[in-house]
Amino acid sequence: MGQPARRIQQQFSIAATAYRLMDAVCVAGGLYVAARLTGHTHLDLILPASLAIIVHYLAAETFGVYRTRRGASAERQAIGKLLTWLVAIVMVTGIGFAIDRLHEFPRVVLGTWFLSTALAMVVSYGCIRLLQRLIWQRGLNTRSAAIVGVTELGFQLGRNLLAAPELGLKLAGYYDDRPADRNPELPAGLKTQIGGIDDLIADARAGFVDVIYITFPMRAEDRIRSVLSKLGDTTASVYIVPDFFVFQMLHSRWTDIGGLPAVSVFENPLYGVDGLVKRVFDFVVSSLLLLVLALPMLCVAIAIKLTSRGPVFFRQRRYGLDGNEILVWKFRSMRVCEDGKQVKQATKGDSRLTPIGGLLRKTSIDELPQLFNVLGGTMSLVGPRPHAAAHNEQYRKMIDGYMLRHKVKPGITGLAQVRGWRGETDTLEKMEKRVECDHEYIREWSLWQDIKILFRTALVVFSRQNAY
Repeated sequence: MGQPARRIQQQFSIAATAYRLMDAVCVAGGLYVAARLTGHTHLDLILPASLAIIVHYLAAETFGVYRTRRGASAERQAIGKLLTWLVAIVMVTGIGFAIDRLHEFPRVVLGTWFLSTALAMVVSYGCIRLLQRLIWQRGLNTRSAAIVGVTELGFQLGRNLLAAPELGLKLAGYYDDRPADRNPELPAGLKTQIGGIDDLIADARAGFVDVIYITFPMRAEDRIRSVLSKLGDTTASVYIVPDFFVFQMLHSRWTDIGGLPAVSVFENPLYGVDGLVKRVFDFVVSSLLLLVLALPMLCVAIAIKLTSRGPVFFRQRRYGLDGNEILVWKFRSMRVCEDGKQVKQATKGDSRLTPIGGLLRKTSIDELPQLFNVLGGTMSLVGPRPHAAAHNEQYRKMIDGYMLRHKVKPGITGLAQVRGWRGETDTLEKMEKRVECDHEYIREWSLWQDIKILFRTALVVFSRQNAY
């Protein structure tokens, strides 16, 4: 008989259960409050409330809202909950229209229901998180964590644990059998080395240690096997923390393939709720910008047509998400429309510029038609700037990890642009700095980061730095 396949099971989460129950209360309570505030207490509330709870639950499970993400920012999780509720109310409204029952619910009730439930969800979510933090700060419901391996990875893990009290873990200290002269010195602020592996086994058996993290390098397979063999005689939870810092980690998350765990090294961070958040933000903001800028863009188009021969718009082949080819729209600012195997970058005082081309490029007005790319879903407001296909083929051979910038949609602006790496890349170092910024953006993406970059972009445009 073969051994049964080992599977990694998620632990039952009291907090996740509390969130599910509280959301159901918020949906039902929000509808009741909406009916009371608008004076429509005669309405049948049971059926729509039940339907909304079911649809919201299914949407939340689909987008992974209740999935345990310890350490995830409160802002991101709260936005995920609100977007899920938005999806639910839209679907419930659609169902009501399909079965010809929507006329029974006045719009004022639906609107008030959406707002009151959204407010209640945010408040309840904040209360539950605050309660968790208060419980853990008082030493209640916490677990003692030990780190095996006095290594740089172990030090980083220790700092992460100390900086994240919301994990409910208390760092006990370090264990390692190696002599002190072979171990690096423990940084100030971290716990001390308690002892060796035998001391760890004794402490785990006695219940002093609940969670154990092994941070030996992956090449130390024999040491890891030896420690795991000894820990098999304890009831502690044991984790191996692989030293993936030796690689250029773009974005990492665990996945499961038929019970076999795998960790991503190069991955798109915008999946599930995060991807939905960014797409909704892009769609709403680009639509509003196009409404506001429609008349100015028309005036620019007329000016281009009157001052030079050729089309108003210039479309150039560039790489988009996952390296797929897209056509990027721009106002034509040059007398040529290069899109072949060789594309010369614009330089200061470029003779190819049209009479108003210099002004368009310095003010970035030539980039405004890319709002149509954003609206169509081939670009984002914020992301790595798309380069001409010819430049991509050139630099992918010269810069390690260059193509990883295409793990997200390209943007009209990006982190590299607001940090001064905008404009001509006449040296390899400048392009390397751009790529470094792009990788940092992908690793640390958040909606708040996008908003900050958009505001900083406005300042960069007004300063006209490196724009020609």
